[in-house]
Amino acid sequence: MLPCNKASFFFRKTLIALGLSLACTGQAAELEEILVTAEFRPTRLLDQPNSTSVVSQFEIKERAAQHLEEVLNLAPNVNYAGGSSRARFYQIRGIGERSQFQEPLNPSIGFIIDGIDFSGLGTVGGLFDVDQVEVLRGPQGTLHGANALAGLINVRSAAPKNEPGLSISASAANYDTWSLGLVGTGPLIKDTLLFRLAVQEYRSDGFSKNTYLKRDDTANRDETMARAKLRWLASDTATLDVTAFYADVDNGYDVFSLDNTRRTLSDEPGSDKQKSSALAFDWQQSLSAADLEARVSWASSESDYSFDEDWAYVGIAPELEYSSFDQFLRDRDSYSAELRLLSNESSRLINDRGDWVVGLYYLADREDLVRRYTYLTQDFRSTYDTDTLALFTQLDTQLSERLSLLSGLRVEQRRTDYYDNNGVASDPKKNLWGGRLTLEYQLSDDSMLYAGLSRGYRANGINAGVLASMEAYNDPAVLGLLERVQRYDDESLLNYEAGFKASFLDKRLSTRLALFYMDRKDQQVKGSLVIPRPNGSTDFIDHTNNAASGNNYGLELELDWLATDSLQVYAHLGLLETRFDDYINSDGRDLSGRDQAHAPSYQYAIGGRYDLGAGFFARLDIEGKDKFYFSDRHELQAPSFNLVHMRLGYASEQWSLALWGRNLGDKKYAVRGFGSFGNDPRKEYIVEPYYQYGEPRQVGISADYHF
Repeated sequence: MLPCNKASFFFRKTLIALGLSLACTGQAAELEEILVTAEFRPTRLLDQPNSTSVVSQFEIKERAAQHLEEVLNLAPNVNYAGGSSRARFYQIRGIGERSQFQEPLNPSIGFIIDGIDFSGLGTVGGLFDVDQVEVLRGPQGTLHGANALAGLINVRSAAPKNEPGLSISASAANYDTWSLGLVGTGPLIKDTLLFRLAVQEYRSDGFSKNTYLKRDDTANRDETMARAKLRWLASDTATLDVTAFYADVDNGYDVFSLDNTRRTLSDEPGSDKQKSSALAFDWQQSLSAADLEARVSWASSESDYSFDEDWAYVGIAPELEYSSFDQFLRDRDSYSAELRLLSNESSRLINDRGDWVVGLYYLADREDLVRRYTYLTQDFRSTYDTDTLALFTQLDTQLSERLSLLSGLRVEQRRTDYYDNNGVASDPKKNLWGGRLTLEYQLSDDSMLYAGLSRGYRANGINAGVLASMEAYNDPAVLGLLERVQRYDDESLLNYEAGFKASFLDKRLSTRLALFYMDRKDQQVKGSLVIPRPNGSTDFIDHTNNAASGNNYGLELELDWLATDSLQVYAHLGLLETRFDDYINSDGRDLSGRDQAHAPSYQYAIGGRYDLGAGFFARLDIEGKDKFYFSDRHELQAPSFNLVHMRLGYASEQWSLALWGRNLGDKKYAVRGFGSFGNDPRKEYIVEPYYQYGEPRQVGISADYHF
């Protein structure tokens, strides 16, 4: 058996693709080893000099999680925004988008599914047959470029296996919730051509009741996910992976209530739909002088996001009311290609002490938008094309027996071409760069220290909605607001990080600690201008602006402990401080020194699983967050909260059955909020807070059977 740190790169990739783990010792009772696959080379989590959380397939099933939003609280300093049926936008260490309406989006968080870029399209983050979710915190300027200013979420589904297998999964819960999934895998040609097919249907009425329409399904969830994978073991040194992905999310969107309850009054409930198809090819070959990886992918997504803007019905307050509906129809096609060369034993540099990677990357995004809005004289139409070409390299140098230096650089040319039917046209081009320098010191085979500097970046752009609105207003004060936010510059981020990773007690205790300080320059800040209408209601124009600077700092701590052969516990903690150093927002308010939005000061998750014997088990999870601002434009905050989840069940080699509950205390916690306008004509549009709440208490039963 090869030691973990001596196993060849190609050998590791083959094991991962076959769905096997890398055994490192013969000891029976120890924590399972975790490999991070988002790096250039598969790397042990305890050897990776980066703050990373990994959620395994086992943990996904234990939490009865259907979507990424239901496991992200396990990752310290990771948050997500509501404002949709499923969380589409994520924040890492307080950085990340919270919404998208008319404007094009340059994501701060990369979101990858099986090597396919879905950044900004998190609706399809379903977790059925997912092997693990990897959350890399901090800029990934070398690894992924402009879409990963603050971090990367990498979702890897289960791989085809060489032995035939079939499994059925089903669940049922309150709110008329149910799911049914099927997975089949095995060889089409033994030891040569393997397949895997996974299909799931998920249905729920959702958690809102529309009292005006007398319906309880206006925020329903209707989600279909399918994935097919082929793996061709072409030779002892070459493999081809083919992945086909399909998602059809046909969800309702009716969650905001004038009364801040789960009972809505909308007469035109909205929707949050996304239909995505994708295909990816990944060729890997071990050559005499280097290992070769070539990847190409295509993804096409159609989305329909709409809502009743007044949240009410005609007749609720005839003298003051307004009625409007807003709909955003987006089509996005993405094409990517990547070529990597990785050193092997015969091509290391610096007297066989330097492993290198060099690569070329291309991404083309083609996005068309149609906005249909009550107050527009005609549909708004825009086209946003982006072409990204990048060259990257990384060198891992063994400076001594215990000390290593990791150095990486990525140079990227990003060209955008935007135009719309309001006569706005822009084609900015920008050269961007990122990289990292990290020192790693091995204290022992199972412990290490690291310290480093990494640089991330985010592209510049225009505020098309602002430019298109200039002719619609005559008020000098309003025009002054618009003129200040017509364009915004690119943002850069320097991340200083030091960490400690170790395994203790004969690999029964795993510890991961990271301290970080992030220095943001020309920080991009999302906001919206609030412009009064003659009837007392308000209009909104979304925009992005630059704050002069800001900084985010804190720590992440993760402990996993196999306390006994029957009891395994964990404790994860994130502490975060964020502030604007120098920022006056579009309303003219000085926010210098204030916390940034969606950045709770603490976040935690603790829990454990106890084997009761004879196949029976019990699991308890508790998680919570501190309060945080919803926006950089107003003062409304999400209150702090604590949630309790539990699972009781039985598992054997062939089947399992479990009773579970999420948010057992039925806590009302907010995932989105507005605090700068009034929308209730019954109260003459006085300014008051409005909230979207997270999932209430859910109780259900799940069953799996493996043939």
